Amino acid sequence: MSRAPPTPWPLTVATWNIHAGVGIDRHFAPARIETVLQEIGADIVALQEVPLGGEHWPNLLPHLARATRMVGVDGFTFSVGGRRFGNAILSRYPALITRRIDISFGSREPRGALDADIYCHGHQLRVIATHLGLRAAERRAQVARLLQVFDTGDMPVLLMGDVNEWFVWGRTLRTLVSHFQRVPAPATFPSCMPMLALDRIWIRPRHRLVCVRVHSSATARIASDHRPLVATIGG
Repeated sequence: MSRAPPTPWPLTVATWNIHAGVGIDRHFAPARIETVLQEIGADIVALQEVPLGGEHWPNLLPHLARATRMVGVDGFTFSVGGRRFGNAILSRYPALITRRIDISFGSREPRGALDADIYCHGHQLRVIATHLGLRAAERRAQVARLLQVFDTGDMPVLLMGDVNEWFVWGRTLRTLVSHFQRVPAPATFPSCMPMLALDRIWIRPRHRLVCVRVHSSATARIASDHRPLVATIGG
């Protein structure tokens, strides 16, 4: 008798702004980022503010991938002073196709999204990791651009990242809610005493989102100025 093919469900996913590996004590300590990722044990992670190399500046992504035994996907966004930064995705499953989406707005700091089709035991999942801007008009334009790009096809879509929106009735969140439906949004910022839900996880179809929680270990409280947001995805 043949065995049924394996399924990836439930999946644990997470999003985390790692603040370039600098903790709230202002120490650059990548080992703490590795520790927290190991604590979470997620299958797919979206990261923001990731150091990606440059002059006298490390590329943290290979180190994080080795520490977690995951595949790392680089989503370079901008460079400053010879240092490269961007989004990244860590995945236990192969990324078949990856795309970088430019969502920069005018003369504001360059912003981007990393878009990957991830193959999970015969199931495909589209994952978008992003970091939106600081101004309301900027965020509105960026969300419109993202929805335009990935609002096609029947593949499940997972949007994760730091949306920088603290006003619960802001147009950015209302647009996302109208597209993905409302999801739990626990506070993640600042990490020492979270009061703002800046980090979000959405999935379409909505019923596949089982639960959302903040990872609040002792190390997670100091490793970055954000705490990680974690979700369970069902089949």
